[in-house]
Amino acid sequence: MKKLEIILFDLDGTISDPKKGITASVQYGLEKMGIVELDLQKLECFIGPPLQVSFAEYYGFDEKQCQQAIEFYRERFKKTGMYENELYEGIELLLERLKAERKKLVIATSKPTVFAIEILKYFQIDEYFDLVVGSELDGTRSAKAEIIQYILDQFEDYTTDSFVMIGDRKHDIIGANLTGIDSIGVTYGYGSAEELENENATFIVESIRELEKLLV
Repeated sequence: MKKLEIILFDLDGTISDPKKGITASVQYGLEKMGIVELDLQKLECFIGPPLQVSFAEYYGFDEKQCQQAIEFYRERFKKTGMYENELYEGIELLLERLKAERKKLVIATSKPTVFAIEILKYFQIDEYFDLVVGSELDGTRSAKAEIIQYILDQFEDYTTDSFVMIGDRKHDIIGANLTGIDSIGVTYGYGSAEELENENATFIVESIRELEKLLV
């Protein structure tokens, strides 16, 4: 492992398990669009990727329909969904250890920045992060490569060797590869080892304990 100084964390499926809040909010959005989906497990595919990508890919929505579905989704997510969420066991201890080693920690999420900040405050772990970068509410800067590049631009004095992106889905690995930084895929979230391997993750770990061994 290179000498890492800036560690980027995805939020959903990496820091916390947002399954109930996201799937129920997608279900609500679909119902408002005239689609009844009773099986929340079928909606786990929405955890990680940008919402507009998932609504288009899984339900064939066009751009206008995607935007309408996202607005409906947010009606529920802002009131209830973002709090139907649990920190993964051991993650706060890992963040504490990394800060003790003077690492700079950054959230890199496709979720809108305002929601990400609210979730970190809800869990009382916002103090660990030097920067929180997500998408804009209008849907811009939602691709993980754009988010990572924005973060790199904030730390111009560091080379790409100083960064690593940690996430559970292929979008995290693709974004890291496109911006020239290493990646760590985690299989305790919502992506499979196969998904992460197919995108050539630099490392793959199965647990937060393994992640800690790699980073600390």
